[in-house]
Amino acid sequence: MELIPTRDGFGKELVELGKINDKVVVLSGDLEDATRAEYFRDAFPERFFNLGIAEQDVVGTAAGLSLVGFVPFACSFAVFLTNRAYDMLRLDVCYNNCNVKVVCSHTGVTVGEDGASAQCLEDFAIMRVLPNIKVICPVDALEARKATRALVAEVGPMYMRTSRAPFPVLTKEHDPFVIGKANVLREGKDVTLIGCGVAVSESLSAAEILKKDGIEARVINMHTIKPIDEAAIIKAAQETGAIVSAEEHQIFGGLGSAIAEVLVKHAPVPMEMVAVADTFGETGTPAQLLSKYGLKDVNIVEAAKKAIKRKK
Repeated sequence: MELIPTRDGFGKELVELGKINDKVVVLSGDLEDATRAEYFRDAFPERFFNLGIAEQDVVGTAAGLSLVGFVPFACSFAVFLTNRAYDMLRLDVCYNNCNVKVVCSHTGVTVGEDGASAQCLEDFAIMRVLPNIKVICPVDALEARKATRALVAEVGPMYMRTSRAPFPVLTKEHDPFVIGKANVLREGKDVTLIGCGVAVSESLSAAEILKKDGIEARVINMHTIKPIDEAAIIKAAQETGAIVSAEEHQIFGGLGSAIAEVLVKHAPVPMEMVAVADTFGETGTPAQLLSKYGLKDVNIVEAAKKAIKRKK
């Protein structure tokens, strides 16, 4: 299976969008090589702005550019834009409902060797609580390209998480991508595994393991964290009776929490969460860290069996 970082899909599609829309501009916090915004810089230097290591300025300037008709992409590491520039994201962008697209790389433990200070595990929680903004996590590089197009097509604040590490390419060019509408990648009747990002490929692998034990698992790619696809979650709960969420994020406030909010209101069923258990990451390879922090297929299998046992 082909492995490509989702940041590569974003960077390549951004160039294509720049060719057809001269209002697209890109702002960087001096990390355009890491976010792949460098592709746009090289193609359209007159529409690229490196504001240096000043994330607050990146966001504030992006908000201002949006107010005069541009479609700005603000790019950096997730830990820098979602943490250091949070006040500007809240007041400059979201309060004013500005058409700013925040795209961040270096998320989750798959950042790997850069260590805990660069591994953003809180971005879903931080961003989804803000009014007006939409939160997206593409499953692979191809979906990242489609998501980038969708960011420009829709007006309003958007946040998209991309990966430094290469992720398996699971989708095809003809597969649909609609913000707020999940994609079912595998049908099943006994339990539903709902993931985003790298957790989707781990969920598909978990489904294969479960099949050997006679358990049929549905797998859903929940690429949009906000607005979450309530209909897909409710349908899965009603038809399979048990849910497992899987994400490369803290267990609090992320995809699992968003799913639980839907279930408790509309379709209460047993649910287990596979996520980082309230701790920081550390230095290591992506594979080592996914294993250490319990984000692998075997962990999803264990959670699925626990959820099934809790069925009434």
